[in-house]
Amino acid sequence: MLGTIVNCLTIIAGSLVGILFRNGIPEKYNQTVMQAIGLSVILIGMKNALGSNDLVIIIVSLAMGSLLGELIGIENYLERLGNFLEAKFSKKSSGFSAGFVTASLMYCIGSMAIVGSLESGLTGNHDTLFAKATLDGIVGIILSSSMGIGVLFASVPVLLYQGSITLMAGLLKPLLVPAVISQMSAVGGLLIVALGLNMIREKKLKVGNMLPAVFIPLIYFIIQN
Repeated sequence: MLGTIVNCLTIIAGSLVGILFRNGIPEKYNQTVMQAIGLSVILIGMKNALGSNDLVIIIVSLAMGSLLGELIGIENYLERLGNFLEAKFSKKSSGFSAGFVTASLMYCIGSMAIVGSLESGLTGNHDTLFAKATLDGIVGIILSSSMGIGVLFASVPVLLYQGSITLMAGLLKPLLVPAVISQMSAVGGLLIVALGLNMIREKKLKVGNMLPAVFIPLIYFIIQN
């Protein structure tokens, strides 16, 4: 859990720095920076997405995962949680929920979150999560300077998500062959691309409802064997 705890702390620290500078940055600069970060996020997602050639599995995973996520209503739950936290901690900030949801998805759906948490649980190697923590801290500065304190509270889903994967890693070890990890990372990469698009355009994709797609390759492998 050490890697995940460090990751959460860097998100909190980065968010606090961004919040301190928020009032000193004109809105037009915030918007431009957010669009630039959105393009960078798309690039990161594309690199991950191109890491697997199993296109059929990736397409089926996205379709089935999206249907499952829509049925569960993950996006709505995230927004409700964001609105609840906004009411409790940030009544003056109308963008709290948007910042919380955007940051939570960005921090959680990347391949580094999955692979790093697995490495942490299986081998005790936290290097990947430490690297992710550094990146997330920087992203936290930029996001919170534009979207406010909601970004800071995204550390809670990160703790629950990555912590759960780390704790379950021992049970999943026989199933996490390189092909499955590659497929999961590719699907996660496409979701990161979708998140980047949400940062640069008004009409949003329901990335939260697509989140189960990341785990469909694992389920497929279990059924197949």
